[in-house]
Amino acid sequence: MTNTPWQSQPFSTLKIRVAALVYCGDDVALLRRDRPDSVHYTPIGGNVEPGEDLRAALARELWEELGLDISHADGGELLWMVDQRVSRPGPTPPPRKLHLIHRLRVTPEVRSTLATEERDEQPDGSHETGHIEWIAHQDTRDLPIFPPLGPHLARLGPRTPVTDAALPAVTDDNYRWV
Repeated sequence: MTNTPWQSQPFSTLKIRVAALVYCGDDVALLRRDRPDSVHYTPIGGNVEPGEDLRAALARELWEELGLDISHADGGELLWMVDQRVSRPGPTPPPRKLHLIHRLRVTPEVRSTLATEERDEQPDGSHETGHIEWIAHQDTRDLPIFPPLGPHLARLGPRTPVTDAALPAVTDDNYRWV
């Protein structure tokens, strides 16, 4: 398939990523990725497949990455939306990505059954291992989290109400790809 001129421009395609902040008490599960020059964290989740229902995508991603059957968690409300328009290294134009971040709560019993690592298949067939870390949400302010949620997450407890779901956009003006 040949790209039309507008498809070869940065941010001309839109991808949707669903993710969840999974709480157990005041701890929240984050996926840590160790790279040669950096470490960063992300909420558990991934891209929505073409034609996939958003709720089904969230359930699939939580099962694939955390081993969490969503029926064993409370909550699931949409907390935040983040609009990402960040350039990145590589030959393909970066997509615009809309991050839909939900909140779930699990019991200590459920937490004890969840994965501690996640293997992500790379385009070349190799795998990258991510580590699931449970971190007190109050300690996330300065963590390198993408999208950059640290200050917001540090204030957000497992049941804290959210009054505005739209977090600031992430652009080349306020973020550098790591």
